[in-house]
Amino acid sequence: MLWPAMPAESMLLPLLDRTGLFAPGETARLVSADRAPGEGLVAAAVRLGMAREEDLLRKSAEALGMEYVDVSERPLAEEVAAKLPARAVTQYRVVPVSWENGVLTVAVSEPFDPMLADALRIAAGCDVALCVCTREKIIRQSNKVYGVGADTLARMAEDGTYAVDADADKSNKFDLEGGDQEASIVRFVNQIIAEGDRQGATDIHFEPMEGALRIRYRVDGLLHVVDVPPQLHRLQAAVISRIKVMAGLDIAEKRLPGDGRIGIRANGKEIDIRVATCPTVYGEKVVLRLLQKGGNVIRLEQLGFEERDDRVVRHTIERPNGIMLVTGPTGSGKSTSLYAFLHQINTPDKNIMTAEDPVEYEMAGIMQVPVKPDIGLTFARVLRSFLRQDPDVIMVGEIRDRETAEIAINASLTGHLVFSTLHTNDSAGAFARLIDMGVEPFLVSSSVVAVLAQRLVRRLCPACKKEGPPDPRLVAASGERPGFFDGRAVWTPVGCQLCNMSGYKGRGGIFEVLHVSDAVRSLVTAHRPSSEIRAKAVEEGMSLLRDDGWAKVFKGFTSMEEVLRVTEDSEE
Repeated sequence: MLWPAMPAESMLLPLLDRTGLFAPGETARLVSADRAPGEGLVAAAVRLGMAREEDLLRKSAEALGMEYVDVSERPLAEEVAAKLPARAVTQYRVVPVSWENGVLTVAVSEPFDPMLADALRIAAGCDVALCVCTREKIIRQSNKVYGVGADTLARMAEDGTYAVDADADKSNKFDLEGGDQEASIVRFVNQIIAEGDRQGATDIHFEPMEGALRIRYRVDGLLHVVDVPPQLHRLQAAVISRIKVMAGLDIAEKRLPGDGRIGIRANGKEIDIRVATCPTVYGEKVVLRLLQKGGNVIRLEQLGFEERDDRVVRHTIERPNGIMLVTGPTGSGKSTSLYAFLHQINTPDKNIMTAEDPVEYEMAGIMQVPVKPDIGLTFARVLRSFLRQDPDVIMVGEIRDRETAEIAINASLTGHLVFSTLHTNDSAGAFARLIDMGVEPFLVSSSVVAVLAQRLVRRLCPACKKEGPPDPRLVAASGERPGFFDGRAVWTPVGCQLCNMSGYKGRGGIFEVLHVSDAVRSLVTAHRPSSEIRAKAVEEGMSLLRDDGWAKVFKGFTSMEEVLRVTEDSEE
C-alpha cells in the first residue's frame, strides 16, 4: 500500500488506543511526553516501559493497515538496496524490502512519524510503501547490506571530498584537502566504534590487506568480520591517521609499533580505549581494546561458582592475610573475578589499593594506581609504595617477575591480603611458575592460600537453545570415563535473530578452585610436580575446569563444544 498522509494528533490517539496495549490515559501521556531529538513514539513507549517494541509494532501495523515484516528473513537484492541512498537509510533508520511495479517498499520502526514517508519518497525518487519492523533488525540488515558507515562514505563521494585515481587500489591515494573530508573521517571512525560497542565488542581490529581494509569485532571471544563499504580501502590511510590522532600517537611514524589511549563517550557510556598499532606489509594494523569506564562490576554471586568453590572463595577473600592467585590465559576473565572479589570486601574499614595496567574499571572507595613502565612506575615500585600507605588489601594486576613476586609474598607474610594474576594453564601450575621465577618453595607454600583457574565459555542463547542427547563424537572427544554421559541430556546451540544466528549470547566462567591445605602445602615446599599437587587437590574435593564445565553443560548454561574448546590446553 502507498503511505497515506499522517493523521492529525486527534486521530493518533484512537489509533494508539486501538492497539490495546495501553492503559486508559497512557496514550495521551505518551503523545504529550517530552522526547529526545529524533525519538519517535514507538521508541518513547519502549523507554517509558509502556509496551514491548515488537508487540507495539505488530499492533500498530494492524491499526494502520500495514504489514509487519521481519527484514532479517528476507534477502535484499543489490538492485533494490540501490534504490535508496545509504545516507537516507542511516539517517531515518530504515531499510528497503522490495521493488515492485515502480513502488519501493521500505521497513520502518517509527510508523507514526508524519514526515517520514515524504522524506523517503524524495530520497528514493519514486513512490514508497511502508511496512514495519523492529529497530534492531533494521539496523542489522542495513549494516549487512550497506556496511557500517556507508552513509559517511557515500556523502564524501557525492560531495567530491575524496578523489580516487587509477592507482588508488595500490597506493591509497586520495585528496585530503578541505575540512569536509576530515569531518567525515571523524564521523566514520566514531560510527565504527559506536557500532562495536553496541554489539558488545571487546576489541576492534583495523587490518590493511591487499585491496581492502578489513574491520573485525571480537564479540564473546570470537572475531567477526564487519560489513563495510567496498570503497573503504581508498581511505585507509586517513582512517588509521584519525585513530592515531585520537590516541595521541605520531601519525608520521609508520615504521614502529605504537601504544596510546582514547577516552570517548558512546551510546551514553564512558569508554576507555587502548590503542595498539603495528606496521604490516600493506600498512599499519590498529587494534582497539574497549574498556567500560566505571562500568557495572560483576558481583561475586554472579560469577557462577558451584557450592564448594563458592565456599572456598568467600572464606579466602575474607582472610586478613595471604595471597590469592587467579590464573588463566589472556582474555579468560581474570580481572573481572578480581574486581568481583574487591567489590565483595570493599567496606569503609578497609584500605584497598590496586596496581593495574591499565585500570579497567573504576571502583568507588578503592585507591587505583595505573602502572606506567615507560617512566619507571612498575608493579614492583608501586607495591613498595603501597607498603608505606597502611593497606589492608592489595591487588597487583599481574606478577610478571621475581621482584614483584617477592614483594607480594613479603606483603602477604606481614599481614596483608594480596590478590594477583598469573598466566598458567591450571591452578596447580601456579606454584611451579612462582618457583621458576626464583621464589623459594617454602615462601610460596607459606604465602599462597588459594589459586583460582578459570576460562570463559560462551553462554547459550536462552531464546533458541535446544535440549537433547549428547553428540557421540563430542562424548568420544571428552575423554570422560565410559557411561559418564549416559542418561543425561545436554543443551546445544541453534541460532536465532536475538543471538545473530550464532546460538550464543554473552559469556560466563568455568572454574577450578585449589585450596592450599596442609597436604598441598607440604607438596609445594618439597617442590613436587604440579601433577602431584593437582591430584592431591582433587582428592580433597577440587573440581577440575572440565568438571565444572560439564556441570554447566547439564544446567543449560553452555555447550559441550565450548567446554572442549576452552579446556583443551589444561587437559593436556
